[in-house]
Amino acid sequence: MATFTKDLQYKKFCAYGFLKNLRFFEPFMLLFLLEKDLTYLQVGTLIAIQEITINLFEIPTGVLADTLGRRKSLVQSFIFYIISFLIYYYSNSFGTLVVAALFFGYGDAFRTGTHKAMIFEYLKLKGWTNQKVHYYGHTRSWSQKGSALSAILAAIIVYFHGDYKSVFLFSIIPYLLDLWLITTYPKSLDGKTAKLERGQIIQQFKSTLSDFISSFKNRAMLGAILSQAVYTGYYKAVKDYLQPIISLFALSLPLFLWMNNQQRSSILVGLVYSVIYLLTSYSSKNSGRFTDKFRDVIKPLNITMIMGLILGIVCGIMYTFRLEIISIILFSGIYLIENLRKPIGISAVADNLQKDVLASALSAESQAETLFAALIAPLLGFFADLWGVGYALIIVSIILLILHPLYRARRNIIQH
Repeated sequence: MATFTKDLQYKKFCAYGFLKNLRFFEPFMLLFLLEKDLTYLQVGTLIAIQEITINLFEIPTGVLADTLGRRKSLVQSFIFYIISFLIYYYSNSFGTLVVAALFFGYGDAFRTGTHKAMIFEYLKLKGWTNQKVHYYGHTRSWSQKGSALSAILAAIIVYFHGDYKSVFLFSIIPYLLDLWLITTYPKSLDGKTAKLERGQIIQQFKSTLSDFISSFKNRAMLGAILSQAVYTGYYKAVKDYLQPIISLFALSLPLFLWMNNQQRSSILVGLVYSVIYLLTSYSSKNSGRFTDKFRDVIKPLNITMIMGLILGIVCGIMYTFRLEIISIILFSGIYLIENLRKPIGISAVADNLQKDVLASALSAESQAETLFAALIAPLLGFFADLWGVGYALIIVSIILLILHPLYRARRNIIQH
């Protein structure tokens, strides 16, 4: 049961997630790229480039956050995001899209793990460390509420502007607000940092990196990371494929026939994503209650993994038989499971970390997610170009389900 206090900093954490997820481009990202005449393999390659960029920079930026201060790291993150949005808006070739993806990857690398570390640092300062799943689940639920509102606003933007690219310009506004909000966080959430004196920063960097490597000798953390990272990597790779499914379904309906295809699609895409994110908000908020039903985190992590992959398989089958409405409902389940299991997995990882390297080690967990996403995305795109989106979902989901014994969480590794 949740026993933490919803104080001012809790509200700031929630506001941060809410504003961060006002990514108006997200419900239309794949449709935007396909409109640029990219193949699914090129889309998968673009995703892989972005994820590999995150992968390469995530540990260094995590260490930098632990060394120089987490707030500065987040400020840099949002600056990179805004640059990325501007490039996406003006992009006219695959090359410029790659550059935009690179800057977005830099932004993600500076952000991932850092804000979670600030939350867990705050819980330590308040003596609420036993509330990780409940607290993180609550703050994450506000992120999903932001996504729900974002989907509706994005649909309105696309409808009235008549193009997908405008959503990138509008996304700059909430990110500027979030950048300001971060500057109001207390210095105590920066964690252990080095003073800006000659030689001390490098020494602190080496010390933090050494602690980080030592943490990875912990088998419990490795087990938690694998279980968490595979599903999130899968989710990152497949989530945008919901967009063409909704778009196809929208165009098959005898509604709004006076509108052009883009406007018709935007209305249904916005509505569906808004409903999904409201449900994922509820899912994330109740992650702690769900976990409390089990004596440890093993069963919920493994059960949700299998359920998510099975949903991917059945969703692909339904789409192949042109049962779009059923496939949309099943695809929504993949989103719900990601937000149900995310607080559980993150808490399991955090339970096995040294406190002074939270941003570094949580960035490593996120790095593992991006690695799996970078591997899955091009594979998914290749099969989608070859046999269609439905078969691609079926094949990739089956492969991961077969390999599940290699990365499943084990009771003798993680204890709740």
